[in-house]
Amino acid sequence: MRVAVVVALSAAVAGCVSSPVDYGASLSQQDPKWASTECEQARLAASNYAASEKEHPGWGFGVLLGPYSMGMVAAAKEHEQQQRRLLARQMHLQCSSQPLPKELDFDPAIYAPKKAKYP
Repeated sequence: MRVAVVVALSAAVAGCVSSPVDYGASLSQQDPKWASTECEQARLAASNYAASEKEHPGWGFGVLLGPYSMGMVAAAKEHEQQQRRLLARQMHLQCSSQPLPKELDFDPAIYAPKKAKYP
């Protein structure tokens, strides 16, 4: 039951963050930062991430492996969402002079890997 709830919530949340490539396309190309080298690198990183995201098997693969793998698939989708947010935030900072939108105004350290504490 718990896995089903996690999967349902993850599926709902996964759709909330658009692709960084789509977000970059929504930014103004008239902005002076758009032509910068940093912006070009951010757009390239977003494009590379979008291509790599299409290469993995996704939800169907988890269904084939059984109900216990759905937790792993949900964790992978959560990680993808975090990466999308980080890339969109980075792209906004590098390509736009406008202040960060509310959904991208967060501390990027919250998504940094945590140090494991082993007993």
